Amino acid sequence: MKVSLIGCIVFCVMTIIACGQKNYKIPVSKHSATQELGKYKQATFAAGCFWHEEALFESVKGVKEAVSGYAGGTTKNPTYETVETGTTGHAETVNVYYDPAEVSYATLLQVYFTGQNPTQVNGQGSDIGTQYRSIVFYRNNDEKQQIENYIKNMQPRYKAPIAAAVKPFTTFWTAENYHQNYIENNPNSGYVQQVSIPEIQELQKELPQVIKPDHFY
Repeated sequence: MKVSLIGCIVFCVMTIIACGQKNYKIPVSKHSATQELGKYKQATFAAGCFWHEEALFESVKGVKEAVSGYAGGTTKNPTYETVETGTTGHAETVNVYYDPAEVSYATLLQVYFTGQNPTQVNGQGSDIGTQYRSIVFYRNNDEKQQIENYIKNMQPRYKAPIAAAVKPFTTFWTAENYHQNYIENNPNSGYVQQVSIPEIQELQKELPQVIKPDHFY
């Protein structure tokens, strides 16, 4: 009777989970070969889980590739396991390759700040810890000025201070292969279904004009 009861409970739980999943359309990006990416400009952002940040930026017109990785700390050769301890100084980060003739750095900043809670400290949503903190990395003085101006202009809309740090870019460490294109490869993941895709959809509804026509979720 005990075994039967446990089996019944497991069956019910699995049924609830299966029924709760939505049949989302998952866009498939055309990924550029590494040797092709050198001709594009790069922008680097951290804002919570890199799975949906990567997919979000890859849905933007003019973005040729987004790569998940780690940045912001001093530990060399970080791994997912070490970064998740919160002791490496690194944050989950995406490195964005884009064509400035098709999308401006200002538009990427708009996507970045619109796609997060810009006042949350050391985390985004339920992802809590310094490894999920928000950082905008700049590569030159022009980018730094654009970031600072954007934050200055958006601050009056919020009671709390903007939490995103502004830091010079140093090194981007590419994450493990299984983190790349995670949503595309794991569309039925509970986290993807319940957290990642709804957050991407929210941004896409707010800024539909910057989204590739075939990349709406």
